[in-house]
Amino acid sequence: MSQWITEEQTPHLRLSAEAEEVLYSGESEFQKIEVFKSKEYGMMLALDGVFQTSEREEFIYHEMIAHVPLFLHPNPERVLIIGGGDGGVARECVRHDCVKEVTMVEIDGKVVELAKQYLPTISKAMIENNPKLTVKIGDGIGFMAEAEDYYDVIIVDCSDPIGPGEGLFTEEFYKNTLKALKADGLFVQQTESPMLHQPLVEKVFGYVNNHFPIARLYTAYIPIYPAGMHCFTVGSKKYDPLTWEPNREQNFETKYYNKDIQKAAFALPNFVKNYLPNK
Repeated sequence: MSQWITEEQTPHLRLSAEAEEVLYSGESEFQKIEVFKSKEYGMMLALDGVFQTSEREEFIYHEMIAHVPLFLHPNPERVLIIGGGDGGVARECVRHDCVKEVTMVEIDGKVVELAKQYLPTISKAMIENNPKLTVKIGDGIGFMAEAEDYYDVIIVDCSDPIGPGEGLFTEEFYKNTLKALKADGLFVQQTESPMLHQPLVEKVFGYVNNHFPIARLYTAYIPIYPAGMHCFTVGSKKYDPLTWEPNREQNFETKYYNKDIQKAAFALPNFVKNYLPNK
């Protein structure tokens, strides 16, 4: 018998999915985890009641958070992923020939375990033990604090700024991100909905704008996320997304990302431009 699973996206807005079957529901050391088969989006993962990904539309988020920064950099060899326990970002990163090593630091090993069990198309690189990929179960904040001048690209694929993800949205974290990058490095972080989470978007962009020579915001349409409009914040030491031109060939297929999307994603509507500082 089916049931409806609901995410409270704001105190006044909810999104529900009809589930054919709940395959897992339990508590890890850090959060409540649910995996269920939905009628509309296929397998879905929820953390603390918040929808994280689904089989049907996951490619949008994972391609946009991975390929936008990786193609912005002319030759990224070392990539760090903070979070990303479902494995989708890692799957996309290892597809780049120039990328030699991908380190993924996920705090909740249970998420990794369940993704490999129930989300095999998303966790493909982990299941196949891709030689480029190293998965570490631990605190990404502490890991970042110890890194210095090493990574070309850092991707922060975090959950919402509550619970285990809260420390990934602090000014100290962005200072450590800057330190961990090489002289021409850059990072990207998912920063929620510019429509519904303006205070968070403003705060994070302000921190990044204060510490990085270049700070930019880009968007993508992601159906299961609040308002459907999601944004990502880029901090770059050298390369400006607004002056980007294709610098190498894309020798693999994607479902959402392309070179036109790479440019168009940084074209922001006025209501977003108006609350971001100019630099």
